[in-house]
Amino acid sequence: MLPGPFYANTFPEVIQKMDSVRNHYDQFLAPLYTWIAGGFNSAVELGQSQLAELNLSSQKGQWAVDLGAGFGMHSIPLAGLGFNVLAVDQCGLLLKKLKAETGALPITCVEDDLMGFEGYLQRKASLIICMNDTLTHLATTEAVKKLIQSVRNQLSEKGRFIMTFRDYSEPVQGARATIPVRSDRDHIFTCMLDYGKSHVTVTDMLYEWDGTKWDFSISTYEKLRLTPAWLIQCLQMSGFSTDRIQAPSGMVCVVATVQAG
Repeated sequence: MLPGPFYANTFPEVIQKMDSVRNHYDQFLAPLYTWIAGGFNSAVELGQSQLAELNLSSQKGQWAVDLGAGFGMHSIPLAGLGFNVLAVDQCGLLLKKLKAETGALPITCVEDDLMGFEGYLQRKASLIICMNDTLTHLATTEAVKKLIQSVRNQLSEKGRFIMTFRDYSEPVQGARATIPVRSDRDHIFTCMLDYGKSHVTVTDMLYEWDGTKWDFSISTYEKLRLTPAWLIQCLQMSGFSTDRIQAPSGMVCVVATVQAG
């Protein structure tokens, strides 16, 4: 049983602290991320099946960019398809895990903000992906527009930009705003959503059993409230044709292809 008085005394005090996305990952989420994803091998297998559903074929020697690559859930399957992969993430701990698993795969890891990826490409890419709600980590809609334009500039003819993200356009309230993410014998991880005008405040909460008591930790950060219709309009205005696909776990998938001419 969770220690009710401990929870009651701790939660109101620390929930007011707001971390940046980078601090949230570096100091709280990154050590848990592989576990949350179900383990490294399972996550990479899932990433491989997700890419297969998008009908990505073998691309020997072509460049792909994985924005928000993390520990390589999609970078490793992309390299397996023959892509030279530029894996970009601002969390060094997750990239360290990716590097440890890379072996001889053609993956270049870059620790940087998503917006800086252009400076690391050797030539234009045929594929750029931004998966697992990473797009909503950008601070403003203007930043999303800027990223879209950067992606458009760095894609070759008929190149594709593939995104998965959560649709936060409709507020979730009450009990549904508290989401059980994962648990096992010694860990309980949940998150709570609080909807503002332009952002969602995400509060991640972790209980860990140390053998005698439950330790509690918490971190709060913001995600951008994106709507599929707005994103698709921005992509089309930047010279992409678009397809919207329903992705698993409540995600939205948008596939944008560079239009000829």
